[in-house]
This record gives sequence, structure tokens and C-alpha cells, in this order.
Amino acid sequence: MQDISLCWLSILKVLLLLTIANGTPILTRNFFKTHYAWPVDFGIVFFDQRPLFGCSKTWRGLIASVFMTGVLALLLGMIFQNGVFFGLLVMLGDLSASFIKRRLGYIESSRSRFLDTFPESILPVLILHEQLGLTLFDGMLSVAMFFILEVLVSPLLYRLHIRKRPY
Repeated sequence: MQDISLCWLSILKVLLLLTIANGTPILTRNFFKTHYAWPVDFGIVFFDQRPLFGCSKTWRGLIASVFMTGVLALLLGMIFQNGVFFGLLVMLGDLSASFIKRRLGYIESSRSRFLDTFPESILPVLILHEQLGLTLFDGMLSVAMFFILEVLVSPLLYRLHIRKRPY
């Protein structure tokens, strides 16, 4: 029987990185309001006549997320570039989810628990698990824990007027 030892410190670091990467765009929106809110898709409409990603996905949020994830990585004793790459992968997963949700007919900021957390958490964990000190099992546990954290914390953030919706 194989011993599965978990690296709780690495899992905690991943959860913190995922939280800052996902939370920074929300905080920058609350701070800057409509300033610098240029859509990542430049307002392009896909051939299905739906937005590519939607106007809620902005360059401001993407850049702030990537930069702050790099800064947090430094604070956690990691390499800045790994944090930046982690943030980019989170944002790529988030944009992928938005693209899929638009194709499925979901309106912007609508709820789809699986699509709202899975792509943005699984992508950096799968690609960077070794640099993060995770086994694949640790990585999948991190993804599952992030999902649970998102479910539990989102209603609180809504009540604190940080999020626009309780999910």
C-alpha cells in the first residue's frame, strides 16, 4: 500500500494564490469603478453573435491579478515569475470559462459552479504542480478545497458588498 502524504503548506500556498488571483479583479473593479475597464475581448462578437468573453473581463483585472499573484508568490517565498505565470494561468482558465459560458448562452456574471471554479484552478495546478511542491493528489485536493472555499465565502463577500452577486 502506498503512503499518500499531503503537503499542507503547499496546498495552503496554492489556495492563497488562487484567492488573490481571483479576488484581485473584483477588488480593482470596486476601487477603480469604470476607470480603465477596457474589455479583454475589445467588444468582439463571436460568430454566434455573442460576446467573445464579455465586458466584465477587463485588462485592468487581468493585469492586476497577474501582478498581485506574482507579489504574493514573493511574499510566500516563491519565485515572482512562477507567481506571474500562476496568475496568467488562472486568468486563462477564467477567460476559457467565460468563453464557454457565452457559447452555452449564459449571461455575464451568471452562475455555473463548475465553470466558475474548475478551469481557473485546475490549469495552474496541473501545469505548475512541481514548482508548487505538489503531488497531483495534492493539486486535486487544492482544486476541491478551492471549490468549497468559493462556495462558502462568496455569500459572505456579497453581504460585505465586495461581490455583486451571492455566488
